[in-house]
Amino acid sequence: MTQDELKNEVAKTALKYITPETIIGVGTGSTANFFIDHLATIKDSIKGAVASSIDTANRLKKNGIRVVNLNDVDEISVYIDGADESDHNLNLIKGGGGALTREKIVAAVSNQFVCIADESKLVESLGKFPLPIEVIPMSANYVKRQIIESIGGSPILREDFITDNGNLILDIHKLEIIDPQNLENYLNNIVGVVTNGLFANRGADILLIGSPNGVNILSRNKN
Repeated sequence: MTQDELKNEVAKTALKYITPETIIGVGTGSTANFFIDHLATIKDSIKGAVASSIDTANRLKKNGIRVVNLNDVDEISVYIDGADESDHNLNLIKGGGGALTREKIVAAVSNQFVCIADESKLVESLGKFPLPIEVIPMSANYVKRQIIESIGGSPILREDFITDNGNLILDIHKLEIIDPQNLENYLNNIVGVVTNGLFANRGADILLIGSPNGVNILSRNKN
């Protein structure tokens, strides 16, 4: 099976986690796009969806799915989104598409976070995929210096890219992430950082992994 076929199968499986007559959250990226296309087949069973990016909102609307502003809802039953990497404890790196801040907000509000990915995204330890950090534009060079001096790695400004929030992205290459939760907190405390792409303090509750042998289900250890 091709990678797109695996993404398509795992996106279809995610429909099982939709609770009828509720508001759901929808992520951003290629796997999330497959999910949106499948969601269109049951769109009348939900009240609407909160989008994690402008691109996602546009795709939802194109498929006839009602888009709801997060400030207008009290609860999101489930958030469905992909990942750039996941370890076996369901700590994630997200933000390859640049929507990490809104994705993290929607995930925080949601009762359940179901991550969908093909098997190439499951790794023993995070860091091979560059870790995105959203920064206020005027702080970019300062944040780069702080990262190099404190944790190492190679932070590189993502060229010709502005987030939906009007900010910049630094991608940290050459990281070996041993303690995702502490690193997430540390990076978020650097002045000028909006947030970073580690989803560890609020990782996925369920990880659906598409493989040639079917969809495997992993659950987060909350102990």
